[in-house]
Amino acid sequence: MKNLDDVISEIESRLDEKDEVRELAIKSSRTVARLAGAMIQGMHRSEDVRTPLQETREEVLKLKSLLEDHPDLFHAGFVENAMQEACEAFLVHAILEGERLPTPKECGVTDTAYLLGFGDVVGELRRFALTNLRSGNVALASTDLEKMEQILDALMRFDYPTALVALKRKQDVARSLIEKTRGEVAVAARSQELADKLDAVRAKL
Repeated sequence: MKNLDDVISEIESRLDEKDEVRELAIKSSRTVARLAGAMIQGMHRSEDVRTPLQETREEVLKLKSLLEDHPDLFHAGFVENAMQEACEAFLVHAILEGERLPTPKECGVTDTAYLLGFGDVVGELRRFALTNLRSGNVALASTDLEKMEQILDALMRFDYPTALVALKRKQDVARSLIEKTRGEVAVAARSQELADKLDAVRAKL
């Protein structure tokens, strides 16, 4: 076994490199998740999120470039989760701005991360719907509900095994959130209709 040390040294060198890349990827994934979270919170506060949007995009590209030679790490859970959160933020922003939806390629994410992120958008739209209901804007809340329903309809087209894309839980959660929101919007609409009728009666007195 004259070359044993050489063979082992080569393997050790490659694993050392992968371990270093993995540590950098973990750090970058945390940054992506933090930036995406800040972006979503900013949108709920009606803030200008152009800066965190750009920062999130840049960090996603950085992470993708870092893992270019390590596809196994790119599909690791911690990276996919971060990409999913980034995708969710990108999609919510596009929906709120009335822009065309970015594609998975434009987001720099896998199809799986895109679909899972899309599933989470339903929950964010529910938050916007509830905010609109609290402010008395039933019409806008109804629009939020319609978008939630459109997203669920799109997600229900993907009936694949969990091993391929684990969407079933997202579909179930989205359906539950939509049912709750539909009931709340209906109650608010009836209350608004009653208030309008009372106002009309008072106006005639």
